[in-house]
Amino acid sequence: MLVLGVESSCDETSVSIVRDGKEVLSNVINSQIKIHEKFGGVVPEVASRHHVYQVSMVFEEAFKVANVKPEDIDLVAVTEGPGLIGSLLVGLNAAKTFAMMYNKPIIGVHHLAGHIYANAIEHEMKFPCIALLVSGGNTELVYMKKHFSFEILGETLDDAVGEAYDKVARVVGLPYPGGPHVDRLAHLGKDTYKLPRVYLDDGSYNFSFSGLKSAVINLKHNADQRNETIDVNDLCASFQASVTEVLVRKTIALCKEKNVKNIIVAGGVSANKGLKERFLDEACEFNVCIPSIKYCTDNAAMIAVAGYYQIKEIPHYDDLSLNAIASIELEDKYPNN
Repeated sequence: MLVLGVESSCDETSVSIVRDGKEVLSNVINSQIKIHEKFGGVVPEVASRHHVYQVSMVFEEAFKVANVKPEDIDLVAVTEGPGLIGSLLVGLNAAKTFAMMYNKPIIGVHHLAGHIYANAIEHEMKFPCIALLVSGGNTELVYMKKHFSFEILGETLDDAVGEAYDKVARVVGLPYPGGPHVDRLAHLGKDTYKLPRVYLDDGSYNFSFSGLKSAVINLKHNADQRNETIDVNDLCASFQASVTEVLVRKTIALCKEKNVKNIIVAGGVSANKGLKERFLDEACEFNVCIPSIKYCTDNAAMIAVAGYYQIKEIPHYDDLSLNAIASIELEDKYPNN
């Protein structure tokens, strides 16, 4: 089965062609990082306009690299949400136009399901499992008993982990996107500032990063008031140590409670080297799957792969009334599966 994947939920325009959920024939990504860097974050209106500029060229390049014809496609899988509504609509309308022109079936895929199924490209997904979703907009612990069965057992009460990384980076003067810069400097410093580890005392598997973010801001502000110099490398190392400790230990605790041996790490922050290292150090008794860096951030290959498994598990096609949804939970997109 040849699946055409289309992803445009934020600031990457991506089209991919994947065979049988494994063989990535093409995965073309046009990133807008340089465009939004001067704003310190993604500007939705600017992002959607650049998707319009790029989407036709990205489609053409994906077919050229894959060396297949549009007539060869068996299924179109497109991100329907969540994401920036203007950005989503560009990719969705391009995918629907293609499906209409070539009379191909189309399905809408949840963006976070795409991140989870990025793991299926290079690994065998084993069930039951716990998926840790970590990105700029999401921090969730999801229990999966089988393909496309999602039960959210923990989520952030405030900032997503990627958002916290970007805010801390801004405080210490690092460019956008801040996560990779904080990760890089963390490996040059030491955990000397002893920032708080927020586990919450409500017995849940939820997360909270706003207090940690505030602790960093206050530390920097107080140092500036006293004309003291902050060691940025050590501050990044201390912040990352706090974040990764909580993420990994809560994931492990949930696995033990559910008697699960398989862990999936997904989302843009799964590219974080510090997070990977802590999982390797502390989760040796578990089967931990983390995608290659090229599949961690937003890309259409993950949507094509998710579409492949989705249509096998849920044999239902959408029609051309398929529309973008800015906010939708995994459990709402795939209820009772």
